[in-house]
Amino acid sequence: MQDRGGIGVRCEGVVHLYRTFEGHDVVALQGVDLEITPGERVAFLGPSGSGKSTLLALLGGIQRPSAGRIFLGDDDISRMSERHLARLRSRRVSTMLQGATRNLLPYTTARQNVAFARIGLSREEADRAPSVAELLERVGLEDQADQVVTTLSGGQRQRLALACTVATQPQLLLADEPTSQLSHVDRDTVVALLHDLNRDFGTTVVVVTHQHEVAATFPRTVTMKGGRVGSEGREGAEYGVIGAEGVLHLPAHVTPQWPPGTLVRIDAGPRRIVVTHPADETGIPQDEVR
Repeated sequence: MQDRGGIGVRCEGVVHLYRTFEGHDVVALQGVDLEITPGERVAFLGPSGSGKSTLLALLGGIQRPSAGRIFLGDDDISRMSERHLARLRSRRVSTMLQGATRNLLPYTTARQNVAFARIGLSREEADRAPSVAELLERVGLEDQADQVVTTLSGGQRQRLALACTVATQPQLLLADEPTSQLSHVDRDTVVALLHDLNRDFGTTVVVVTHQHEVAATFPRTVTMKGGRVGSEGREGAEYGVIGAEGVLHLPAHVTPQWPPGTLVRIDAGPRRIVVTHPADETGIPQDEVR
């Protein structure tokens, strides 16, 4: 089977607004700058409303940004026609939505679901991609191939949804909470399958998760805060990310000690800054320094 490899992602000043039922405009993303290299494995973290699921939908071409640009490889999908965007979604990018049933045809069998996911492939692409039987075996559902989706367990549905998502052997796989409401065993199985896809085919894998145990298995994490990239974790170390206009969010483990309004002094050197708390300099508690 030919290895297609992964595709890179680049966001430049991405802004996204949506309107509530009451007619109010809400800023979901504000000035996101982000680059993901081909073949990377990245987990998006952050509280509800931080913008991580919105960003995933934009990367998959499901929505368009209100401002800014998004590149998949050399293609600017934020300015791409609907026809070309649909072709890209059917062949190069797969998005696994939150909740397994949103990705499946509930009253058909597991085998029929995977076959339907492959329907947009040309004959040459179908020959190159994994077969229906191979995909079902890969997710451990070969014995449930002719079982109707509504009779499968939650973990089995999630694994089937993943099989459908990778049926076209995408270059970019986006998964929104792929392990939500799963047992520890099913969660670990799904996570292992995501990493196997990256290892075997070079696919770029990006997931949204609120589970730190899942995020810890990824070599890179991106934490969203208030619609911006707040911090990044790389190989176990956490880094703040300097955003537009010099905005810097402190890493999560620091914020409880340095609440809003805390005074800091910054000493900048070549490729290094030192942030000092006033109490560290005076020995006087912070509430007395103010």
